[in-house]
Amino acid sequence: MATNYNKLLILFAVVFYCTELTYSWLKYNSYTTRKRTDLKRRCPNVRALRNFDLEAMMGFWHIIQYYASTEELPEYACMHSHFTFSSDDHHITMNFTYIFAEDPMKEQLQGNITWQIPDFSTPAHWMHTEDIYEGIYNTYVLDTDYKAWGLIMHCAEKKKHPRYLSALLLSREPQLGDNVINFLREKLPRYDIDLSFMFSINQSSCDNLIENSGDNNLAYTLNGRTNTEDILKIMLKQ
Repeated sequence: MATNYNKLLILFAVVFYCTELTYSWLKYNSYTTRKRTDLKRRCPNVRALRNFDLEAMMGFWHIIQYYASTEELPEYACMHSHFTFSSDDHHITMNFTYIFAEDPMKEQLQGNITWQIPDFSTPAHWMHTEDIYEGIYNTYVLDTDYKAWGLIMHCAEKKKHPRYLSALLLSREPQLGDNVINFLREKLPRYDIDLSFMFSINQSSCDNLIENSGDNNLAYTLNGRTNTEDILKIMLKQ
């Protein structure tokens, strides 16, 4: 009788320990189980940054944190952006590069977004020019000091679909202080952004990336090398 009682105590202790361990893991990784509450229909009302200096915002940025209403897991690393402004057509272009964090080849992918400024009295509000975006697609610079950090947010509305909302936390350097990161993150919940889905983007080991040529998925340029023999030798060493 005592032996069975001891076995029950041991079983209870094991179950209790496993339950506590599982609860702690799920609490830490809340995005894996918790139902999203940020999938709204309409874009929030946003007031873009006042007294915005467009030219000072241009140039190279590291994207050190990223939020998107369509994504529930951290997927990216080495994400960078470069903003330019054309005085000819008054368009803003962001060329961006990134890799998938789990890609062992570290293939660098690239893309671009182009905006126009609908009202130059509020130059921190941009509208996308691409025809592929259905309905309203606005971008707002929420805050920046131009020299070190910035925060921008995109929102698109589509018929019969939840809005698409994303936010980029920018830094001129690969690292940014925790106090600044927290200061910028705290600006997002007012727009119904769930910060548990605002993921950090690793900016380390971003020098030796394989660049996708864009013409052929099997053709790569590694670190600016264009000699096929050199590329093949380097790839075979990995």
